Amino acid sequence: MAISTLARRKATTFLSSRFLYSTSKYSFSLTRGYASGSDENDVVVIGGGPGGYVAAIKAAQLGLKTTCIEKRGTLGGTCLNVGCIPSKALLHSSHMFHEAQHSFANHGVKFSSVEVDLPAMMAQKDKAVSNLTRGIEGLFKKNKVNYVKGYGKLLSPSEVSVDTIDGDNTVVKGKNIIIATGSDVKSLPGITIDEKRVVSSTGALALGEIPKKLVVIGAGYIGLEMGSVWGRLGSEVTVVEFAADIVPTMDGEVRKQFQRALEKQKMKFMLKTKVVSVDTAGDGVKLTLEPASGGDQTILEADVVLVSAGRVPFTSGLGLDKIGVETDKAGRILVNKRFASNVPGVYAIGDVIPGPMLAHKAEEDGVACVEFIAGKEGHVDYDMVPGVVYTHPEVASVGKTEEQVKSLGVDYRVGKFPFLANSRAKAIDDAEGLVKILAEKESDKILGVHIMSPNAGELIHEAVLALQYGASSEDIARTCHAHPTMSEALKEAAMATYDKPIHM
Repeated sequence: MAISTLARRKATTFLSSRFLYSTSKYSFSLTRGYASGSDENDVVVIGGGPGGYVAAIKAAQLGLKTTCIEKRGTLGGTCLNVGCIPSKALLHSSHMFHEAQHSFANHGVKFSSVEVDLPAMMAQKDKAVSNLTRGIEGLFKKNKVNYVKGYGKLLSPSEVSVDTIDGDNTVVKGKNIIIATGSDVKSLPGITIDEKRVVSSTGALALGEIPKKLVVIGAGYIGLEMGSVWGRLGSEVTVVEFAADIVPTMDGEVRKQFQRALEKQKMKFMLKTKVVSVDTAGDGVKLTLEPASGGDQTILEADVVLVSAGRVPFTSGLGLDKIGVETDKAGRILVNKRFASNVPGVYAIGDVIPGPMLAHKAEEDGVACVEFIAGKEGHVDYDMVPGVVYTHPEVASVGKTEEQVKSLGVDYRVGKFPFLANSRAKAIDDAEGLVKILAEKESDKILGVHIMSPNAGELIHEAVLALQYGASSEDIARTCHAHPTMSEALKEAAMATYDKPIHM
């Protein structure tokens, strides 16, 4: 069977040791095909999120008899049901409202008033989620994946007990079991999430009214995105962060510009600040705060508090200890290069193993894992996983930050280009942001790309492909880009990296 050039190049290059553990005692089994009429599956997937449902579909496409078990009753996991998809729906809707309020007049579009219909906005979000979840069920039927709705836990390395949503219990047998149960909201000591006044991201997606004052605990991707939604709709948003910076994994220079952009949108930041307690005894919510380094306490009042301090792997209650599956202190399952745990026949992917907790990373894990099970060669390069913050402007990145490059002692060049000098950005009157490229000085090989702009999440994939194939900044600079487009800023930044830009 023919394989792609990239697959041939990387067939012997496995997962980055930064994230996956590999020891000689770990083993794995290979299974091809299945006996007609057998009750035993070749692959059983516990979890129907991005990693799980993709793994199940790919396994079926490879000719493996496959069953997927999902406790939620709808497929797509946190991402589709209460995460990526509904949040992006609300981000888009709230951005449209904000634009109508503040920007339409600049384009000659005037009207007497504009108002939010929150129930209609929520209905649009719910419709998007419903359509997509039904779409995945359709893909299961198309690919002949057996779908069991219920909570699965391991009885043995080849048996999963399922408490179905109908109240029954059944046992699903499989030669290979993939754990793809995702992650859950990280709780904070002394803070009780009631999903009414103290909410997780799930509750923040379903508020019945726009809070006058919203406090977000945590300045990561999720907190900033949900803060943006409610800030655009009229909430006074304050973000409280224990660390010294927002989104600490972001390139420092880009992060500073990003924070200034959010502050211009009236988002307030309290950095190096610890939340001591949250009191919901009165009508509102009172937060007791103190400096992260210690000091005098202050009180901050809010109508709603969003707890967005990260996520933790969902591995409890799965029976891992019963069959001896090894985990680390964080509860993540330890796997080798082929996603195999220390228990033969038991694999794990996505948020339950080390690595970035991103839906698209989980999908890649799922495909690679079942390719290994089917006797093929899978591949995921975690250094090439893009990250995106879906605020406005968006921030997207792939590869290394300037701080990481410096720490490696690499001699490098930096090329930058502002969207203020991009024709398309100026034409649409949305020109805040920049493209920043880092490249090795001697070889000109691209090390990292960081974009802050409208639709940065779409623009980043040219850079992902460039890094994947080891391109130089000159390769991008000498590639013709259509005019006028936002992508020309990437070309100009590449020109600035190896030589000089034209339009600056």
